[in-house]
Amino acid sequence: MTELSRSRLGRSATAVEPDAMLALADAHHARTVRPAAGSAVAGHLVKPYAIEAPGRHVTDEDRQTALRIAADHLSSARLRGSLGLSVLLVHAGGDGDYVLVHTWIEGYMSDLAIFTGPAGDAARLRPGRAGLAPCVWEAAVLAHERDAFTRHVLDGGGSVDDRLAAWCGDVLEGEVR
Repeated sequence: MTELSRSRLGRSATAVEPDAMLALADAHHARTVRPAAGSAVAGHLVKPYAIEAPGRHVTDEDRQTALRIAADHLSSARLRGSLGLSVLLVHAGGDGDYVLVHTWIEGYMSDLAIFTGPAGDAARLRPGRAGLAPCVWEAAVLAHERDAFTRHVLDGGGSVDDRLAAWCGDVLEGEVR
């Protein structure tokens, strides 16, 4: 870090917890992202993904549970301004399991619901605490989906069906960090 950048940080650098930050950096790793075929759920076109921590796998039971959770959440999504497009993340995390239902709504906004539970116990997934936001791996998938939505649906050409087909085909796959 240069002397100039140190001086720009000033006192704000003292607010950083160096040990906690370095511990996070040391443990940071890639996670595998796998898209699945989209489907209609509660009147929405849903684009699902699995995110897997090392040594963890999203099972068929996990996927089915996530689809049931999504169906329950999306059944009232029109009341929240839903446009009918949703992204479903099923995350077999290192510290538990997560299901995220991200829905595009009116006014260029989105609606996000996060469900959490103990690892490997899909039946115990419950709504996450207030203020909970996506982790770095989930945010990577949602960033891709924001770009895909903008590129194909908002800025795309052709009919709505053409735009939706392009959006459905634009998936993220592989490792994210």
